[in-house]
Amino acid sequence: QVQLVESGGGLVQAGGSLRLSCVLSGRTFSCNAMGWFRQAPGKERYFVSAITSPGDSTNYADSVKDRFTISRDNAKNRLYLQMNNLQPEDTAVYYCAAGRVINLRRSQHYNYWGQGTQVTVSS
Repeated sequence: QVQLVESGGGLVQAGGSLRLSCVLSGRTFSCNAMGWFRQAPGKERYFVSAITSPGDSTNYADSVKDRFTISRDNAKNRLYLQMNNLQPEDTAVYYCAAGRVINLRRSQHYNYWGQGTQVTVSS
């Protein structure tokens, strides 16, 4: 099992920045990828970004490319999502996920999920 706990969400004005953090524990060596997804009220959960392990190959949704950056600190077992130039449409609950993933962009391929952290961007 792998446990994930997100933090760093909050309320920010449009154009602002936030950094989400996810602490992973347990059998993290069993995972070949970690990612971030988001879900707005009444909508499906959408892919945001992912990073492979090992290799640190990154992947981004078109809507966040050039604004968001995913990274990880292996020594601290942490996954990060730096979010810049946030816009109201970025408002959602953001989830950290990990697993033995075939398709990085498909939530069904991730085995483990955090509880989510709310990001709200005001206009």
